Amino acid sequence: MEMPLQHQVMGYDRVTSMFSPDGRLLQVEYAEKMVRKGFACIGMICADGVIIVANKKSYDKLALPETVKIFEVDSHIAATGAGMLSDARVLIDRVQLSAQQHRVTYDEAVDVESVVKEISDIKQMTTQFGGARPFGVFIIVTGINPNNERKLYVTDVAGNYSAYKAATVGENDKEIKDELENLYRDDLKIDDGIKLSLDILKKIFKKQFDIRRIEAAYIKTKDKQFTRLTDDAIKKYSK
Repeated sequence: MEMPLQHQVMGYDRVTSMFSPDGRLLQVEYAEKMVRKGFACIGMICADGVIIVANKKSYDKLALPETVKIFEVDSHIAATGAGMLSDARVLIDRVQLSAQQHRVTYDEAVDVESVVKEISDIKQMTTQFGGARPFGVFIIVTGINPNNERKLYVTDVAGNYSAYKAATVGENDKEIKDELENLYRDDLKIDDGIKLSLDILKKIFKKQFDIRRIEAAYIKTKDKQFTRLTDDAIKKYSK
């Protein structure tokens, strides 16, 4: 959507913390446009755990496996993002440290929502003070709480967050969400959820879909252990 000319003339889109006359933070809206150019990610709560499936920017035969889009926040929490992935990395680095400090201080794992709140608080601060741009990334955070609750959250550019059973961010998010609404079931197992996610991405992206660009990870409720799928394992799910 094009911004009204008078907004640009008056300079309301030049400062992150300045509201336009119709009550909008235009820099936040511009950042959201970057998110929708980012490559698609899907998060899902399954009957036996949680999963994340992410579509990486490109496939490079020379790239090492350490080049990832899905991050391990703690052994029981995973995260990924769409938009400016460097912004996501900075935020996730921060909560990785917080999760470690929580374990040392309280001798227990941090709950998923605490991680999401910290990410959201940092994002929200950029909308209050000048001199900093908003984080141009939506982040999916999912994991298993110490009491075995399976959780999935999405944080937006402005610092809001919501809980979901299944969610998607990035390119073609509306079309993917429609598919999830039609096909998602509470009784899906991890294997079923990964296969469903890949089937949806195939359907939406068609000829642009490339299994070599797919990254996937899961955490099972019984062991609360982050596990990243190998390329060969992902290919088996796509058959």
